[in-house]
Amino acid sequence: MEGWKTTWRSFYYQGAPESEDPALVQGRVALLVIDVQNTYLVQVDPAGLPPAEQARLAGWAPFYDRMRGTVIPTIARLIERFRAGGNPVVFARIACLTPNGADRSLSQKKPGWNNLFLPKDEDASQIVPELAPLPGEVVVTKTTDSALTGTNLRLVLHNMGITHVVCTGIFTDQCVSSTVRSLADESFDVILVEDACAAGTMELHLREIEILNRIYCEVMRADDLLGYLPS
Repeated sequence: MEGWKTTWRSFYYQGAPESEDPALVQGRVALLVIDVQNTYLVQVDPAGLPPAEQARLAGWAPFYDRMRGTVIPTIARLIERFRAGGNPVVFARIACLTPNGADRSLSQKKPGWNNLFLPKDEDASQIVPELAPLPGEVVVTKTTDSALTGTNLRLVLHNMGITHVVCTGIFTDQCVSSTVRSLADESFDVILVEDACAAGTMELHLREIEILNRIYCEVMRADDLLGYLPS
């Protein structure tokens, strides 16, 4: 199998030189866990639902399998290594600050799947227990897709002296992508961990990975990253 330096290349980077090894410095590389919240791991019992709704729910089965079998265990492994090496772990989550959700961005108010109403103190908006933040770890609450646009995370990372941000979470083609692009625009070096992210389908996931790779971030798998992570 090809290594991360030549995998997931888009049209723009066919034939381009290989990526350079990342120069990660202890304490200056942060792990960012994006939107791995209880609401996204709830599976509805399809019994008694109309056939069309049952079929729609069945389409999500691969996502739940990837989250439980790959993404959450991979993020948990990264969290353990980052904490052990004294490298910051930071969390972002979608949640509204007002009881009626008036502070949500327009994209979260429009009808459809992305219409989110997640009050900040309710269980649905909390990070899943397997990845729970420790006391003192930074958790930003956002009402936008990008974890930078709707929070002071850019300032926090800058103040902490962070140069490299390792992005994980969901959904690859939505909040993860928006965050990666925002970080790149703010001149952070970004690494996106392919097996620590998921989209609604693998097709959407891989398409977005290819779009983001090399332009906005370097895409690699967890095992690749851990080979560079200082401890």
